Amino acid sequence: MPYPTTGPATWFVTGTSRGLGLELVRQLLQRGDNVAATTRSTERLTAALGSVDTARLLALPVALADEKAVAAAVEAAHARFGAVDVVVNNAGYGLLGAVEEVTDAEARDLFDVQLFGTWNVLRAVLPGMRARRGGHIINVSSILGLTTFPGWGAYCAAKYALEGLTGALAAEVADFGIRVNLVEPGYLRTDFLRTHSLRLPARTADGYDAIRQMTDEHLTMPGTQLGDRSEQPTAIIPHREAARLPCTQLLGSDS
Repeated sequence: MPYPTTGPATWFVTGTSRGLGLELVRQLLQRGDNVAATTRSTERLTAALGSVDTARLLALPVALADEKAVAAAVEAAHARFGAVDVVVNNAGYGLLGAVEEVTDAEARDLFDVQLFGTWNVLRAVLPGMRARRGGHIINVSSILGLTTFPGWGAYCAAKYALEGLTGALAAEVADFGIRVNLVEPGYLRTDFLRTHSLRLPARTADGYDAIRQMTDEHLTMPGTQLGDRSEQPTAIIPHREAARLPCTQLLGSDS
């Protein structure tokens, strides 16, 4: 086993102040693991955890597109807890608009978080995992990394890229005792479809009435999604103990 068997494991989780990331941090702390959690707002994260014991939490304000900041965050996790055992690359947001409408800057900002932010984390954690001959990386993709829908072109492109990166990584590091998994959730009852997590293009073009209708429908969807966010971490956390797992795992009946 590449993890501690006599004490808590140390997790490094990105995108933790809301949604799946927040719920994962909550459950990890409640089971007694160490958690280094990156977020844009450590205040929002700690407030959202409420009465959960945060003695084993290291909350880190990190812009994932900043490679030096990511490396410093991983070093801080090592200094506080020792080796990082499990990494969950969860940070991300939605972008809903026609391909024609999405600007270069909007697309690049999305990829900076969804893909290049993940890549920054991987570069920072892999040397230590290789040296120890063990570790576990879990990348969070989406049902939209498996299929495409109109209006989600940029988001699908980022998730498809993450899927390709993850598959190659899994083969590259297998001989070092590092496991790599990809989880593909469907629609979860989180804040993902609220305006602070779902971005819309700054400009729209005529004729995309179906996408405008889809946008309106998605903005009224929060609270009605099929997936229960409290159940998803229970499918992710056992990955730490499982000896043999498929590289990809679908989460949710819609996925």
